This record gives sequence, structure tokens and C-alpha cells, in this order.
Amino acid sequence: MEKERPLYLISTVAKMLNIHPQTLRLYEREGLIKPARTEGNTRLYSQEDIERLKTILTLTRELGVNLAGVEIILRLREQIEELQQEVERLATLLGRYMQVEIERLQQEGRPGLVKVSPAHIVRVKVLEEEKS
Repeated sequence: MEKERPLYLISTVAKMLNIHPQTLRLYEREGLIKPARTEGNTRLYSQEDIERLKTILTLTRELGVNLAGVEIILRLREQIEELQQEVERLATLLGRYMQVEIERLQQEGRPGLVKVSPAHIVRVKVLEEEKS
């Protein structure tokens, strides 16, 4: 994947994000970011790393979250993404199972079944209710 391929040196990333290279090293020591390394041990950051750093900077600069809080938020986001992928996988399996069962029941000639196309699970964003 292009997003995961390491492309940028630490000095370039520091300039792009307007932060000191030591800040990037601190984030790495804290485990918030893990850039790739060359054989010569030079840090290389991917576009995905930069997006993660932008999230970290938004949390710290704009929302005042400390690094411990950032770590928790990032970990929770990763867990949510994993759970969403699992739900999508299970929904696909359920859809396949339902299709197989429908076909089996139709082959058996069971009366009273109405042909219905399998439902698709759709991710819905919940909007906050307008404040009165």
C-alpha cells in the first residue's frame, strides 16, 4: 500500500508539521508512532505515519490532551476499527449463511417462504441531536 510505504526523513516531517525533530523522537519513545528504519537506522515516515502524527498534534495542541490520553485515544480508535472490521466480516458470513439456508429451503420446497433478497448492513453515522 502506498500509504504505508516509508517516504520521509525526520527533518522533512518536522518541517511539514512545524514541530521539532525531538518531538518526533519523544513520540516514538512513548510508543505513539513507530517509523520504519533503514539499515543505517535512519527513521523513515510513511503517509500513514504523518496522518497519525497530525491526529496526535490535534489532540495535544487543539484539545489539550496529554500524551497518556493520546495513547489511550489512539488505542481505542484502533480497537474500534478492528471491531468494525470484525462486524463487517461477521455480517458477510451471516449473509452467506442466510443465502445458503434460503436456497436449501427452496430446494426442499418448503411452503410459505417469501423470496427476499439478503439485507445489507450499512454503517450509519449518528448525528447529535440539535440542542434546544
